[in-house]
Amino acid sequence: MPSQRKIIFTGEAGQLEGMLHLPDGVPRAIAVVAHPLPIMGGTMDNKVVTTLVRTFVESGFATLRFNFRGVGESAGSYDEGSGETRDAIAAANFMRREFPDLPLICAGFSFGGYVQARAATELQPQQLVLIAPAVGRFAMPDVPANTLLIHGDLDEVVELREVLHWARPQHLPVIVLAGAEHFFHGRLTQLKQIVLQHFERRV
Repeated sequence: MPSQRKIIFTGEAGQLEGMLHLPDGVPRAIAVVAHPLPIMGGTMDNKVVTTLVRTFVESGFATLRFNFRGVGESAGSYDEGSGETRDAIAAANFMRREFPDLPLICAGFSFGGYVQARAATELQPQQLVLIAPAVGRFAMPDVPANTLLIHGDLDEVVELREVLHWARPQHLPVIVLAGAEHFFHGRLTQLKQIVLQHFERRV
């Protein structure tokens, strides 16, 4: 049976709180999932985050979700993305130490997508997964060509046209869920299936 346990690891601002989820058998990859904007109530318990975690565990990945600095039991305070990027890098490095030589997947939802896009420039993950990334609200960097990017056309927080404008010069594919809002109400099962199918082909 898959298992989970609470962990504390060290970031630049002090301790960071996380939940480590393990699949059945030996993991075939590691994944780190980042949550939405802390100052708008985002935590590692967000339902898009936990949906991604279940998806990755089902795919056979050892998966870490964690609270950014200033959230839950994580030390520090909100840092507009810069400190949170260091938190994401610390989380990935923790997983790399715990599970050496496994491919890394970095995933994030909304603000967490922005953070993971920034972290990916240093971490060089095998795969980057961005769910409704906060394009237009933060200065998104370019991302790898194989990035899995999913967005709803009725997103009321991050407009689809902003995402397409950002993706276009990168020739970046965007999977658009017709009728889906920012938090994917009623569409989480479909979101899970898209991600599952993606990794069935790749890892």
